[in-house]
Amino acid sequence: MIPYKDDNPTRIFPFITIFFIALNIFVFLLQITYPSGMKETAYTYGAIPRYILTFETNQPVHPAVTVFTSMFMHGGLFHLAGNMLYLWIFGNNIEDRLGHLRFIIFYFFCGVFAAYAHAITNADSTIPMIGASGAVSGILGAYLILFPRAGVYTIIFLGFLITTVKIPALIVIGFWAIIQLISGLISTRLHEAGGVAWFAHLGGFLIGLATIKLWLPRRTKLWL
Repeated sequence: MIPYKDDNPTRIFPFITIFFIALNIFVFLLQITYPSGMKETAYTYGAIPRYILTFETNQPVHPAVTVFTSMFMHGGLFHLAGNMLYLWIFGNNIEDRLGHLRFIIFYFFCGVFAAYAHAITNADSTIPMIGASGAVSGILGAYLILFPRAGVYTIIFLGFLITTVKIPALIVIGFWAIIQLISGLISTRLHEAGGVAWFAHLGGFLIGLATIKLWLPRRTKLWL
């Protein structure tokens, strides 16, 4: 199941969403051309759980800074493409509802919460976490609350048959969330130290789900 667009129109041009997508792509290009290689950049600018919890400063970049730099880094082309696809489909509507400035703050808020959700569940890990997944997951949680009935056009694979259907956002995002939860529980049971930061996804999703209505701008009522 791969979503590729929704039928939810916006009132404003989503230039912050587009800027975030462009910035993620630009940083990825820097990563793959960095002289020391992608692994070295990940350990320099990625969010390492042990360090962002203890604020140890033996790394060249302070751990507090890596919480933010890690949000714009990715481990590969498919990692980048998946995050940017979801950001493009769902981010523009959240930007539309919040406004540009609130959207920026909300994006980073979800990303930071997601990083610490992963860190707390992997407190001794020195494996860097990178990717926009936590922040994007927060956007998915917000979208689920604000637009549960919006139609999401989705590619479905049925064996050798490939078709497209329009599915309510509640089902598309709900299915995504269930996959994250199951995968997170399996990784915990198997004591996997690396790989996908499932609890970052869940943390970002839950904080976006729980707080989005607090971020909505207040509408002034005029009594005539």
